[in-house]
Amino acid sequence: MPENQLGVASGIHLVHKAVGQSSFDVIRGFKRRTFEAGQKKLALGHGGTLDPFAEGLLLVLAGQATRLMELMHPLPKTYVAEVAWGLETDTCDLHGKPEREGDPSRLSPEILEAALAPFLGWTDQVPPATSAKKIDGEAAYRKAHRGEVVEMRPSRVFLLSARWISHELPRRSTLELTCRGGFYVRSLARDLGRALGCGAHLAALDRTAIGPWTDPGEGRDRLLIGGDLVPWCPTRLLTAEEAEHLSHGRAIPAGEVLPGGWPLPEGFPDPAAPIRALHDGRLVALLRPVEDGLRTFANLRGGL
Repeated sequence: MPENQLGVASGIHLVHKAVGQSSFDVIRGFKRRTFEAGQKKLALGHGGTLDPFAEGLLLVLAGQATRLMELMHPLPKTYVAEVAWGLETDTCDLHGKPEREGDPSRLSPEILEAALAPFLGWTDQVPPATSAKKIDGEAAYRKAHRGEVVEMRPSRVFLLSARWISHELPRRSTLELTCRGGFYVRSLARDLGRALGCGAHLAALDRTAIGPWTDPGEGRDRLLIGGDLVPWCPTRLLTAEEAEHLSHGRAIPAGEVLPGGWPLPEGFPDPAAPIRALHDGRLVALLRPVEDGLRTFANLRGGL
């Protein structure tokens, strides 16, 4: 983050998380800036965690933008992943303890290409025991780090596409994939290794895109406000009178609802996006259809 930038503006910040940082480390840097600028009550959160060994795009939601957090989960997320063959670890990544070893010498690009097919579309995936998945209200990794036995239940996940972009066989291969939120790339590496009988773990991970947004690069912070926010949502442009009605909890006529400006990739699951309400170029509310028109279910007070 630029050190000379004072305070934190409300909106969604596109930032690059470096290898070695936790997602909360990034949030902590934003909190420090808000404290130094006297913004003690500014809400902050992130739209999808990245493991410390991973790098790439992190969404930091500030102010009223934190109310958009649930809309980030069902978006397509694109990663470049390095899969190391021959060893499965207990964390499914390079920092874990060895669990199973195998012989990857028979692997070929053709075999690896065929191995991807069963993982495409909707499948059941077991998250890593060292994941943020909640068990009895607590993150699984906290239990695992205390030495507790963690039994992870399968989750329904979606993988839109996956393609190998390079190989250094039999040691490693690099994969580009696009998935829905909730998909664990670490688990995919583990499961590919098991399917191929040689073991595997995730050696590196780079998140290059979330929905319409790409990684701005190290040290950069791109702020999204107004029409740049949630552009996959259909849009209702408001008059001043309609904006006033919504701010007081009253419904407005359905009127003309414009299609979203960013189309989801073909074949991607419908995220059931709400209607965004724009007034004077600011996002002021999220709307749902009701019998008497449109009504607010999230009022972004003051707008973004």
